[in-house]
Amino acid sequence: MKKKDFIAQDLLGRIYQQLSFVNQKLPPERELAESYGVSRHTIRKALEKLLQIGIISVQKGSGAFINQQTKNNPLIYNSLTEKHYDQINSKLILFRKRRVQLEEKQTFNLTDDEYIWEFHRIRFVDGRGTQIEISKLPCRYFPDLKQKNIENSIQQYVLSKGYEISHYLTQYQAVAINRQESELLKCKKGMPAMKIINRCFLNNGAIYAISEIIDIHYTCTYITPFNKPNFELRLVDDKK
Repeated sequence: MKKKDFIAQDLLGRIYQQLSFVNQKLPPERELAESYGVSRHTIRKALEKLLQIGIISVQKGSGAFINQQTKNNPLIYNSLTEKHYDQINSKLILFRKRRVQLEEKQTFNLTDDEYIWEFHRIRFVDGRGTQIEISKLPCRYFPDLKQKNIENSIQQYVLSKGYEISHYLTQYQAVAINRQESELLKCKKGMPAMKIINRCFLNNGAIYAISEIIDIHYTCTYITPFNKPNFELRLVDDKK
């Protein structure tokens, strides 16, 4: 791990340990540099990461302050959310409107004669092919979805329609890249990747999108409270 990444992770740990920072403010760069035995340049790089993922805010002349609301989200950041949108771009492979199929009808609570949008895209981070994404959205909610919306931010598009995004149900699975995926991402067939399946919910409980993503550079950091009831239940099951 690079020094700047170790320092960013260590500062995250200290923040989530709820250690006492005076006025919820991080120590000055010089003090942090002395504490970690690195240059102030390295400290700035670590703080830049915390700033990008929304953990801190910087007030010129005053220092770096902890954003308290970030502690309410178990996902601190992943390899995409730590990037600004100007570091991410997409290339559309397929975009079509088609009649809903049985599983999609059940998922989106649609009728037999309704339609969904389906799109496939490659996502590039800092110019490097990173993800292949297949997503589906019901036309009922998004009758005017266009290519430019897909190549930018789907979340931004959903919010622009007046909807309120509530939460995501996400499943992760370790996979190996197949031949077609390797050609699209320009990587070796068989290399390890993460398969990410998302169900995306609105505040009214409706699912506005389902997506399946293959990511060859995926990392994520969570804050996970200890679930004592689940732990005790597993102990009981182990004794059977």
